[in-house]
Amino acid sequence: MASSPDELELIKQRKLAEMQRKLAEEELRQEQEAQKQNVLRVILTPEARSRLSNLKIVKPEFAEQLELQLIQLAQQGRLPVPLTDDQLKKILLELQSRKRDIKITRL
Repeated sequence: MASSPDELELIKQRKLAEMQRKLAEEELRQEQEAQKQNVLRVILTPEARSRLSNLKIVKPEFAEQLELQLIQLAQQGRLPVPLTDDQLKKILLELQSRKRDIKITRL
């Protein structure tokens, strides 16, 4: 099955366009992450940022959601700025206590 030079060129163009799109998406994601980290530097003390970084290692999805919530609360003026490590600990304990423990008992 021989491909014509036009077909090969079309395939190359598609692959190049896909690679450029992926590169642009990655650059946008990195830029958004940098902006988020800059905001977190303003609203969190260094100790609180360190705690959040440690949490991100253990529970990345939870930490990501928490970061977004903290930024949103700070923008609404509902969060003391800068948020100290002790205040962050209280928030984390409150969030942890909201989780329901599901226990199954056999009859």
